[in-house]
Amino acid sequence: MSNTSLTFDHAIKLLEKQPINASLVGIMHGVEREALRINANGRLSSVDHPQALGSALTHDYITTDFSEALLEFITPPESDVDLTLAQLADIHKFTLAEMPNETLWPMSMPCYVSSETDIPIANYGQSNVGRMKSTYRVGLKNRYGAMMQAISGIHFNFSLPTEFWRQWASLNELEYCQDFVSQQYFNLIRNYRRWCWLIPFLYGASPAICSSFLTNKKHNLPFETLGEGTLYLPYATSLRMSDLGYTNSQQSALQICYNQLPDYISSVRKAIHTHSTEYERFAAGEQGQYEQLNSNILQIENELYSPIRPKQPAESLEKPSDALESRGVSYIEVRALDVNPFADVGIEAKQFYFLDVFLITCVAMRRISVLKSLMHQANFSMFG
Repeated sequence: MSNTSLTFDHAIKLLEKQPINASLVGIMHGVEREALRINANGRLSSVDHPQALGSALTHDYITTDFSEALLEFITPPESDVDLTLAQLADIHKFTLAEMPNETLWPMSMPCYVSSETDIPIANYGQSNVGRMKSTYRVGLKNRYGAMMQAISGIHFNFSLPTEFWRQWASLNELEYCQDFVSQQYFNLIRNYRRWCWLIPFLYGASPAICSSFLTNKKHNLPFETLGEGTLYLPYATSLRMSDLGYTNSQQSALQICYNQLPDYISSVRKAIHTHSTEYERFAAGEQGQYEQLNSNILQIENELYSPIRPKQPAESLEKPSDALESRGVSYIEVRALDVNPFADVGIEAKQFYFLDVFLITCVAMRRISVLKSLMHQANFSMFG
């Protein structure tokens, strides 16, 4: 039986077999949760990254993202969902204890920010790597504006265990190897991209924004007003994932290819070497001035805004594409989740379990019509 002829119904039956079914308990998860630090007045913190939290450049679990005020909490890969949530809770508790005059903004869209100049760019020190990371963020501010970069989200890291892939290859009469695993992850990614609207539909939690977010932004959306300074769209789910959120008009023409790993690497590398006439107005080392790393459509590979990414842990100074080329896909990063304001740590166990089922479905799926029947059969709710 060839893998291309495998029907979805048959794939589901294969997943019910032992030992492949038993291997699913080995699914690994990791979470990256972003959150703005705010003061007692509910405004963005103007205080630098607290020293008590360690170095933002080298800490394994607590760092900053775009801004000094935008924290990012990272959990290591674990197979136990409760353990991951407990680790995330411990990071939150430690952080809050070390910043007694501040708290964490519980939403994806930013709090009140009077001006983009009030959003301090993250400072990673004077090492070459630290200066590069800060300069990259200067480029993000100049290209897209600091307000967009202050949006928070949840990144959900997911990988299936080696035993699953061995059994999956055997049941499909294919050879198990890293190339096989990488191709299966790209099959997952393509199906995910077809159906990723389901994530904000079920778990979107950013239907409202502070009016300060729209300062100097052009739009024609029919916002309604709630209280003082809050704007919302009555039927919105995730403004974070809308054109007001993470967008890059130049990237829409990149045509990143998700068919297979070599095509993906080639298209990403082409993007980071494609000159942009729009961005060339920002200095990239001319006369010693750096307003960005370079004037290409992507300064570095991480600038590619995608709702899902293939990942391979990179070694020191190794580019993501080089890591993928050398060792293949190790896991995928789901980037379409809003911060869950009803969960203490921004995400809850039910979301893990839904995403596990959804992503396994994306591995098994060969006919994209299958989710239509799943939607009718399941009684979905936003947060359970």
